[in-house]
Amino acid sequence: MSHAGAAIARNKCRAERQSSLGASPWTEDLICTGTCDKRARSLYPKLTPHDIKFYLYQVLKALDYSHSQGLMHRDVKPHNVMIDHDKREVRLIDWGLAEFYHPLTEYNVRVASRHYKGPELLVDDTFYDYSLDIWSFGCMLAGMIFRKEPFFAGADNVDQLYKIAKVLGTDLLNDYLDAYDLELELEVEQRLGTLPRKQWSAFKNKDNAERCSPEALDLIDKMLRYDPAARVLPKEAMQDQYFEEVRKQDSGK
Repeated sequence: MSHAGAAIARNKCRAERQSSLGASPWTEDLICTGTCDKRARSLYPKLTPHDIKFYLYQVLKALDYSHSQGLMHRDVKPHNVMIDHDKREVRLIDWGLAEFYHPLTEYNVRVASRHYKGPELLVDDTFYDYSLDIWSFGCMLAGMIFRKEPFFAGADNVDQLYKIAKVLGTDLLNDYLDAYDLELELEVEQRLGTLPRKQWSAFKNKDNAERCSPEALDLIDKMLRYDPAARVLPKEAMQDQYFEEVRKQDSGK
């Protein structure tokens, strides 16, 4: 199957999943188009496991809404999530790289900050879609859960793909490349070599153990996948067991 043909199949599958889920209620003030000068900008060390769930659930709401409006953010990262810890408010900011999604349209791969770039950007898959935001969100989630920020800390784009492959392995990368008729440059292929996949539990240690619940690791796994079509949708993630407590509180408002 050609690259474009694979993109058609991927887009159709995603559209069917999105349609079956329907639109979600939305609190519009979660999206802020300005700079949103909030006091608490980087609270990772202070956040409890419940705080992480609460704030990330709100970010998923923002992504679900923007995607339902046809808009890809394309620069999801911690610095673009503004938190007012006292007011328990969240803003997803900096929509300067946002773009409306149109099926079978090629997009510039020079978007997103390096440590949050999806594999599709790193292998020049120009037919990417909303799932790029889910990869970036997954990187953010992994960084918070494992207390390792950024989680994939590449020195350049090739090294970034290498850092990803050191975790997800090269077998699944090759499966993704084959499925979408993509090829790596020879120097990149040689840099990666052959790498085994690691289990998410391998990143658990005494400093992050309280955050590394089976539900958290499972959600990370659903987001950080090479194949964009295999990644969970924002609404699916919001229904995940990891967010059960927060979801109940949210529905009770």
